[in-house]
Amino acid sequence: MRRRVGVLTSGGDAPGMNAAIRTVVRAAIHYNMEPWAIYRGYHGLIRGELEPLTSRSVSGIIQRGGTILKSARSDQFMTPEGRRQATATLEQHEIEALIVIGGDGSFKGALELDKLGIKVIGIPATIDNDIACTDYSIGFDTAVNTVMDAVNKIRDTASSHERVYVVEVMGRHSGYIALYSGLAGGADVIVIPEVPYDVKHVCEHIKHANEQGKTYNIVIVAEGADPSGIEGTFDGPAMAIGRYIQEHTGFDTRITILGHIQRGGAPTMRDRLLASRLAYHAVELVYQGKSGRMVGEIDHVVKSWDLEYALAQEKQINLDYYHLSNILSSI
Repeated sequence: MRRRVGVLTSGGDAPGMNAAIRTVVRAAIHYNMEPWAIYRGYHGLIRGELEPLTSRSVSGIIQRGGTILKSARSDQFMTPEGRRQATATLEQHEIEALIVIGGDGSFKGALELDKLGIKVIGIPATIDNDIACTDYSIGFDTAVNTVMDAVNKIRDTASSHERVYVVEVMGRHSGYIALYSGLAGGADVIVIPEVPYDVKHVCEHIKHANEQGKTYNIVIVAEGADPSGIEGTFDGPAMAIGRYIQEHTGFDTRITILGHIQRGGAPTMRDRLLASRLAYHAVELVYQGKSGRMVGEIDHVVKSWDLEYALAQEKQINLDYYHLSNILSSI
């Protein structure tokens, strides 16, 4: 019997997951292994929602957003009994290795299975791009392009009505989407969790730009940014900053929260290539009998790292981009 390898997606969906699934399936067949789908992440693994896949199972999915394997959260998997049940399911189906596509929470789950003797390989897929040991995670490039497209449209109406627009993007603990879309989209102010800021400085920046003849402004805020200088409770940083700007500058201000639109859409060329390269290397590691590893790309080279080591690292944001944005928006 051919060796069996399972694949699941877990956590928040990210554009490019389907491209990764496609490569896992076809690379496994290339290495004479039998690929198996596990639906709805660890929840489906516990419930036994598995079936074998063929090359035709993944035809026509490379361009699709989301994940054909679905994704779901599992409180049961957080318990020792739930993890033992997940392990038993894999053993019952004679699946000797599992490829997990997802973010840090998904990887923590994979590490627990590794400790129970299941061979696991992780593929980073999260629009937040907050996984260490890889320059970019699957889905990030598409999410940034989605934000840039929205900002381009917002700029049209902002300039027409001479308004300040505060745009909130995803990133609870990471400012990557805000920083990259802000710099590439020409934002006047970027607010991210990694850099402390005072909302008074945001107002000063907007007033200074107005004095130089600028009649509209774009402020991009990560959802995890914690504004200082604002008293009392607030319902999200963009709402708080927008109200403060309106009250303390007198400029007509609008707030746009992009929300889950950032998760969807056809993956970009970069995400499709990244997903294909990372997934192929993941299957190579399974073929070699490796376990407890994650794949990533550093300086355009695909490598693998110890999964426990990768989870212990904190990914650092590129503050050079932040300083560059400040320079360009102050002139």
